[in-house]
Amino acid sequence: MIKKVLLITLIGIMLLSVGCSNDKGEIIDEDNNNLEEEIVDENDKDKEKEEEVDEIEEIVNSMTLDEKIGQLLVFGLDGTVMDEHVKEMIEKNNIGGFILFGNNISDENQTVELLNSLKRTNAQNPIPLFLATDEEGGMVSRLPDSFSKLPNAKKIGDMNDRNISLEYGKILGARIKELGFNMNFAPVLDINSNPNNPVIGNRAFGSDVDTVVDNGLQVMRGINSEKVISVVKHFPGHGDTNTDSHIDLPVIDKEINELENLELVPFKEAINTDVDGIMIAHILFQKLDAHNPSTLSYDIINGLLREKSSYDGVVISDDMTMGAIADNYTIEEASAKFLKAGGDLLLICHGYENQINVLNRIKQEVESNNITEEELDEKVYRIIRLKKAYNLQDSVIDEFSIEDVNSRTKEVLKRID
Repeated sequence: MIKKVLLITLIGIMLLSVGCSNDKGEIIDEDNNNLEEEIVDENDKDKEKEEEVDEIEEIVNSMTLDEKIGQLLVFGLDGTVMDEHVKEMIEKNNIGGFILFGNNISDENQTVELLNSLKRTNAQNPIPLFLATDEEGGMVSRLPDSFSKLPNAKKIGDMNDRNISLEYGKILGARIKELGFNMNFAPVLDINSNPNNPVIGNRAFGSDVDTVVDNGLQVMRGINSEKVISVVKHFPGHGDTNTDSHIDLPVIDKEINELENLELVPFKEAINTDVDGIMIAHILFQKLDAHNPSTLSYDIINGLLREKSSYDGVVISDDMTMGAIADNYTIEEASAKFLKAGGDLLLICHGYENQINVLNRIKQEVESNNITEEELDEKVYRIIRLKKAYNLQDSVIDEFSIEDVNSRTKEVLKRID
């Protein structure tokens, strides 16, 4: 109980400190009478950064093992209302977040109420929830039909207008934020280089590097500008597959230099632009790791993404219940391998039993020191750092306006047509 009170106090102090700064974290001088007061000494900046790091570390150190494990997980749920299983996951297991699909969404009022109920239930927990969905535009949209339809990414890439791409991203962010989401698994940064690709296709902005980079990063910026977390996908690249990883495990037989000249370029550019999160694909890259798909590969996640690409942000798995994983591993075994490979946030979209098994397996891995406490703390640190960066709060939505978002959408559509 003392730990819980301490954790709540620390989170409160952390969020209060966010409220006293502007969006870039710079101190605001309201009087503006003395120009010298606007100049912050470099030593003070360093001190502030150290204090911020210590603050997050103190939060992590005050958490129980179960609270830490819960933060590593984003779960799917059944139906359109919160059931007892979901309630238990929040109250007992301190789950880090939830993802909604089309079958969880019937209309805007129901969606807002479902998200509100998750937030209310999590109010006892000091760390707010990730509330995620896949809102890419085009065919991949989970939102109610009351939202105006958006064209697919290929249409945006064909136009190749950076301003339109930015506005497109803003609309993607605004429409999900209006209902209470705070995380979008978009945009797709895959390069659709294989015409036989059954799963990417027009979800990609194009089939060449420049089109994907120029438009994809603008969409990412647009989503971020609405204070919504953008998770780009599917690293190291799903564009040259002829197998759908929802069904089976794709195999790519490319050398690293080939990937560096094509598939990896958009992700490296996103890293250079401070991307919020990167989702890992369920693909076997034989020349990089002959035995493990990228989701489970230490060489790919830790070696290629963390070390070679200098990425220290949140690494998220694609859904671990997809056929590429579920048909070749147990979900809990694969989940443990993902965390050991350097991943942070597990996406378990289907099956209450799967979710329980993963929770239990992670705890076993930590207690047996297969996942060290230091490794666990590093993952939780990155997750809390991201939640803090967006000042996430479990604030319920009392009023919302789809009309306003649709009006903005129609203005963008006029420019696209």
